Amino acid sequence: MPSKSTSTSIFRFFKANARGFAIVFGFAVILALATDTFVSRPNLDSLGRQLSIFAILAVGELLVILTAGIDLSVGSIVGLSGIVVAQTAIGTKGIGATGLAIALALAAGTACGLFSGLLYAFLRIPPFIATLGVMGIARGMALLISGGRTIQPLPKEFGDIADGTLLGVANLIWITLIVVVLGSVLLTQTTWGRYVHAVGSNEESARLSGVPVKSVLISVYTASGLLAGLGGVLLASRLNNGVPTAGTGYELQAIAACVIGGASLFGARGTAVGALIGALIVSMLNNGGSLLGIDPFWLQIAIGVLILVAVAIDQLPKWLPEVTSRFRWARRRESDDQSSTNEPDGPTSAGDGAAR
Repeated sequence: MPSKSTSTSIFRFFKANARGFAIVFGFAVILALATDTFVSRPNLDSLGRQLSIFAILAVGELLVILTAGIDLSVGSIVGLSGIVVAQTAIGTKGIGATGLAIALALAAGTACGLFSGLLYAFLRIPPFIATLGVMGIARGMALLISGGRTIQPLPKEFGDIADGTLLGVANLIWITLIVVVLGSVLLTQTTWGRYVHAVGSNEESARLSGVPVKSVLISVYTASGLLAGLGGVLLASRLNNGVPTAGTGYELQAIAACVIGGASLFGARGTAVGALIGALIVSMLNNGGSLLGIDPFWLQIAIGVLILVAVAIDQLPKWLPEVTSRFRWARRRESDDQSSTNEPDGPTSAGDGAAR
């Protein structure tokens, strides 16, 4: 029989992700009833491949969001790492050459993330501005290295990374699950994960408690860059080419996945599984919209509305008591005004009594 601690952990897991599971289940039921192909194996395989890269980016973005930061550079890092791996791998043969190309691409993504972390941790440049600058640098480097052209074709060994399967499941899905599990373990079972949550809760209190705040901040941005680099490698493998504009807008998809999956933009709350669920919800919207023939512009509006609703729910405990108290105060004041209006005029009544 499972121990009490295991049962408690499972209960907490489902409680933390209950909203996401409910949304996924609701969407799945609606799309299964509305279309004939949603639950087909080819479509589910395609859906899994689509969400994989977004989910990997979302896990990296989550690490930054947990420290109350933001990383706008992940989309451009996807493009840069894709160009680096394509430029290095093109015209080569063998696993060794492919491995070297992948290592260089991951190093490029890691370096971009490290640079963002250093800008924030030591120069105190706000994360929005720091990563916005790195976003422009990474995209410019991708265009410069490629000359603005698509790099193709790439070796078969490289394309097999994304196109291959293991036990009937796409490699992309396996890689995504490994990233999510590793992220969950690091955030929940390690000292580093506790440090990340502490910094996101209150950076100054964490520093006074002995948490190496600068090291933690640098590490989360570096990890985000590494995972963005991995996403770029997998995207290039899936497309079998390197596109300098690849990854455009992916940072917004990653942020949306984190927020929809239950992460708080104010830090200290969110899970890797939640990021995966958020990526799945966004991918289901896009996939279902395509199957139903819905204009993709409407899907963008729907994703935006989901983000606003998720943030509003996140802030519900903060603004609902204030709104309620204001409403009660207004009702109390209205009641007092009515009472004072209905009271008899004291001096006039006294005068009438004296006259009598």
